[in-house]
Amino acid sequence: MNLVFTVLEITAPVFLLAAIGFGWVKVGIEYQVRFVTQLAMTLSVPCLIFTSLMKTEIDPQALTKLSLASVAAYAAVSVLAFLMVRLGKLDLRTFMAPIIFGNTGNLGLPLALFAFGEVGLGYAVVVFAIMAIWSFTFGVWLVAGGGSLVKVVKEPLVGATVLGGIFLWQGWETPVFLTNALELIGQMAIPLMLITLGVAVARMHPGHIKRATWISLVKLLLCFGIAWVVGQWFELDKVAFAVLVIQISTPVAVTSYLLAEKYGADSESVAGLVVVSTLMSVVAIPLMLAILL
Repeated sequence: MNLVFTVLEITAPVFLLAAIGFGWVKVGIEYQVRFVTQLAMTLSVPCLIFTSLMKTEIDPQALTKLSLASVAAYAAVSVLAFLMVRLGKLDLRTFMAPIIFGNTGNLGLPLALFAFGEVGLGYAVVVFAIMAIWSFTFGVWLVAGGGSLVKVVKEPLVGATVLGGIFLWQGWETPVFLTNALELIGQMAIPLMLITLGVAVARMHPGHIKRATWISLVKLLLCFGIAWVVGQWFELDKVAFAVLVIQISTPVAVTSYLLAEKYGADSESVAGLVVVSTLMSVVAIPLMLAILL
């Protein structure tokens, strides 16, 4: 019973904030998703990543091991996602990226924070940054036919990760007044991302529900299994292992829908994957946490 309450305490804030965004749209109040997303991804999330890494008590070697495990996990997911798309006779441009890239920002970061505290958040931002780099290169190439290394370098969250890693490695810290300001800005990230997730789901019109359901289920099992095997292979500590599994297994990212819409893939099918996999996560995430805690 204590485990049930612990899982509820972790997951309830996540889904309540998403529900606020969902309800916000349904009552007809305006919400500028593009502005809020840009604010979060270019300012708030980079500040959160930088301060989390700078102030973390995690051994740099443990972060390096998790980084390698994340690269290995995403590589394995990418290969198996390709096979899944080919065997299922699905459109590569439409379905491969959503199967690979989970919602490691909107859902993964808050889950890691609520479940494992600041240490969990420190681990989670590493997985998130690696996912973002892979998404901005290989992910864009999949959907649009061309990725950009320059775009990756220019992304604030990538720069924040590198800078935060350097500060962690050298044991540096910014002046107290600057640290407080950066932390205050970073504290906006998690509630903004969760509310925006709810808004995005409320505005989507999912298509091909039956197909979206089986793809979402296979994605969940595939990602969970790969992350579990990779985490064991790299002998990650308990918290790093749990964070890797949760992050890799998060539902389809809203950004997959935005990329499909921008580059002319089947955005309606991707919207179905986002909605169905997110709804599925209401049950899947508590189950995963119950196994991992």
